[in-house]
Amino acid sequence: METLVSIKQITKQYQRGTERVDVLRDLSLELGKGEFVAIMGPSGSGKSTLLNLIAGLDAPSTGHVEVAGQRIEQLSESALTRWRASNVGFVFQSCHLLPAFTAAENIEVPLLLTSLSAARRQQQVRTALELVGLSERAHHKPAQLSGGQQQRVAIARAIVSDPILLVCDEPTGNLDRASADDILTLLKSLNVRSHKTIVMVTHDPKAAEYATRTVVLDKGALMTRATAVAA
Repeated sequence: METLVSIKQITKQYQRGTERVDVLRDLSLELGKGEFVAIMGPSGSGKSTLLNLIAGLDAPSTGHVEVAGQRIEQLSESALTRWRASNVGFVFQSCHLLPAFTAAENIEVPLLLTSLSAARRQQQVRTALELVGLSERAHHKPAQLSGGQQQRVAIARAIVSDPILLVCDEPTGNLDRASADDILTLLKSLNVRSHKTIVMVTHDPKAAEYATRTVVLDKGALMTRATAVAA
């Protein structure tokens, strides 16, 4: 399998007053193109920190992070912003939808930073809405959608620019079990049918069952185990 993400001997440290906090310790990890990887571990184990390093939202204290051949920790802040906009889609626990915008308008927001024509932007929005099964809700505002539908809009917004990597931080944390399973089934479909590489932080063992591999963090160190693929 072709490697998409290569993490080599990274550490991440924060200074808390006079105390140094080691969040990640000498961690190495490779993620293959087309994988669906779940990151699990207890609170404070460094899961979200690792996800942020993969997505270019943070930089390691030492070591390097390479995505699709690009050493992202070496990029300037402006170059990193452009890189994220072109290569990474983000799905968070909270949808962060703009309440005054329709579903279609929310999905279009990332494309407004590109040079695409209005017609091309609208075409990509329609494609994203179709992929998440919400074509008939294009003109509904967030308050007119269920929690699960709002998260589908957030996923459509994340994939509308056709990123090479989809990073999800507790994407079902605010949803009931049935809605969570719907979202996880959608993510699995995007992985299998659209060949999206997905990295997902989750506390939920049932959510991790949808991934093809689970990596487990404990006190900033990494353990790896394989998981069964959900049907």
